Amino acid sequence: MTKKAIILLSGGLDSVTVLAMAKRQGYTVYALSFDYGQKHNAELISARKIAPDYQVAVHKVIKLGLGEIGGSALTDDALNVPVTPQTGIPVTYVPARNTVFLSFALGWAEVLDAHDIFIGVNAVDYSGYPDCRPQFIEAFQALANVATKAGVEGHKIKIHAPLIHMSKGEIIQSGIELQVNYAQTVSCYAASPEGFACGECDACRLRKTGFAEAGVPDPTRYQAGCAGE
Repeated sequence: MTKKAIILLSGGLDSVTVLAMAKRQGYTVYALSFDYGQKHNAELISARKIAPDYQVAVHKVIKLGLGEIGGSALTDDALNVPVTPQTGIPVTYVPARNTVFLSFALGWAEVLDAHDIFIGVNAVDYSGYPDCRPQFIEAFQALANVATKAGVEGHKIKIHAPLIHMSKGEIIQSGIELQVNYAQTVSCYAASPEGFACGECDACRLRKTGFAEAGVPDPTRYQAGCAGE
């Protein structure tokens, strides 16, 4: 029987690593990306380019209006992406983003009769977002299995978060073993339209540290004159 899985694919380093992991495990993968009102779409462009490389069965890009409610430097023009380390939950947190994304993935999983959903959240080298923690994944999985026809009929849905306890360096090492081309990925919160990274935001700092920790050359394309060059 064919194993089907929904992969939340942002186009960033973590989500592409998870996509490669799911393929290695023998899943037929259905990739799901979101145009959710983010200020730049460089990650989405990368996701569209990367999906065919992994022979995804279907790649859906769903348009959402999270920018309409604002509250995040990633969606609200009134807020700037910080270039210095933040304390607490940073302004780049998008309210309820992973809850919304997983809800769409859950609905599509029911339609496809798929019982596995993969998400690239991480709770070691991350920005402190509440919806990247093990408690969130465990709670959403419990919800999924009481809120769906599949769940109540005994076809349990599993939320896979294989990176959640890994450092960024460990994630990159795993991806290199899976032959992930990280030059194709975009992680920056303030990337240029062409996908060049700012080198200063929290996502860029974590990414640079990860490549250094993994002992792998950083293939990221940086904007001219930025801190990442």
